[in-house]
Amino acid sequence: MVAAARPSRYDVAVVGGGHNALVAAAYLARAGRSVVVLERLGHVGGAAVSERPWAGVDARLSRYSYLVSLLPQSIIDDLGLDIRLVRRRYSSYTPDPARPSRGVLMDTADAAATADSFARVTGSPREASRLAALSDRIAPVARLLFPSMTQPLRHEHEVRAALADDRLWSDLFQRPLGDVLRSSLDTDIARGIALTDGLIGTFASADDESLRQNRCFLYHVIGGGTGHWDVPVGGMGRVTAELARVAGEAGAELRTRTEVTAVTPDGEITLAGGAAVHARLVLSGVGPAVLARLLAAGGAGAGLADSPAPEGAQLKVNMLLKRLPRLRDDGVAPEAAFAGTFHVNETMTQLDDAYRAAAGGSIPHPLPAEIYCHSLTDATILGPELRASGAQTLTLFGLQVPHRLLDGWEADAARAALLDAAQRSLDAVLGERLADCVYEAPDGTPCVEARTTADLEQSLGMVGGDIFHGPLSWPWAGDGEPLDTPARRWGVATEHPSVLLCGSGARRGGAVSGLGGHNAAMAAIELLAR
Repeated sequence: MVAAARPSRYDVAVVGGGHNALVAAAYLARAGRSVVVLERLGHVGGAAVSERPWAGVDARLSRYSYLVSLLPQSIIDDLGLDIRLVRRRYSSYTPDPARPSRGVLMDTADAAATADSFARVTGSPREASRLAALSDRIAPVARLLFPSMTQPLRHEHEVRAALADDRLWSDLFQRPLGDVLRSSLDTDIARGIALTDGLIGTFASADDESLRQNRCFLYHVIGGGTGHWDVPVGGMGRVTAELARVAGEAGAELRTRTEVTAVTPDGEITLAGGAAVHARLVLSGVGPAVLARLLAAGGAGAGLADSPAPEGAQLKVNMLLKRLPRLRDDGVAPEAAFAGTFHVNETMTQLDDAYRAAAGGSIPHPLPAEIYCHSLTDATILGPELRASGAQTLTLFGLQVPHRLLDGWEADAARAALLDAAQRSLDAVLGERLADCVYEAPDGTPCVEARTTADLEQSLGMVGGDIFHGPLSWPWAGDGEPLDTPARRWGVATEHPSVLLCGSGARRGGAVSGLGGHNAAMAAIELLAR
């Protein structure tokens, strides 16, 4: 029997098969449009995947992206996704770097215990309430902005008027984040706990005049209208698998091992090997910098290539441990400390010192990092034998390590140097060496995997290892910015009317949210109806 030939003409072709691309494909296919997703790798999902990094070890880790905050319930409901997100009881644990035998444990189920923890470390009976007050002050922003993320863009003056708090607007959106943290909190450790939300994958100081830290902070505190971060049961790959299922069942064609080499503004897509796909609309799930290269190869000129080069600023380390390490703080159980976000050398002073060191070309010492244990909340990612043995996963996310730090380094040497810095930073606040707790694969290999920005660039095609595909933007349009086309209204426009952004590089994109895919699909449905 001869296999049916694949069609070459579609309503929509999506370049790249990350989670946003799958969201867009699912919406469009459910709207009755012919859709093809073109993915270079052998699987869809991009950075939102679960994999077994170590041969012979039954542990499926969320290898790159790992927590969910910005994925709206409306997308889950619209697409009928069978996924479960679990809220963590413990928000964070922060050892005092000057005296690691004590630390701040933020317990969402016990405000009194949280206050006692702050008082024990800071000497202030009011610092916990100050941090809570800051969170309460920001809450109206989350309630206002999060629902708007799946709606057409509004202009800045409209959003500001809806917030109706000019002082808060100034503090969050016009002045460097460090100002409001210093005026709201009295201690270096509390300021650091808050500041880390502004530095995930973002190279900045607390007082950076560009406000890139403010934009990152905003996206980290508005998720779900509350700012809570949830654990995807089954790992991040479960989210992607569900998106692929609903897209495929709706009729979208998902092609893997299909590399796109050029795109033209009128929808002709050239594939490696010379085949071509034609589409009325092209949606780009790859970063704007990659799209610019594809358009240039298609004869469209520079365009998006004129934008600043993306630059990631993180180290990701995946680990499997025989057991959780002991703490120096005998008043907190490791099961509580590692269940939330474990802050390592992340006071405001340390974060800014690390920024200055990295800006000067040096790996920060100590390296600021944060850790969490997925398996404490969701043990399904471990096989039965590992669970029975007491094994646990750890995910470490190192901050203030911009891609430029790797210039001139050989890949293995850079990876080893950053991993060493991360381990030394963590060992400084633990009661035993992390290396003594690491699980070994059957071949004797330690179950530790470090992924640098260069690794992300090489394996996933993220230019500069930038997990956001470029600088984050405010989730509104500037006053005077035209919103006169569907693509502009939804924040997915390029300079070419038939080419839309649908990935993290779209306005309001970034993180595992599906927002870029949803908004591109909404714009595409409008355009195709014309």
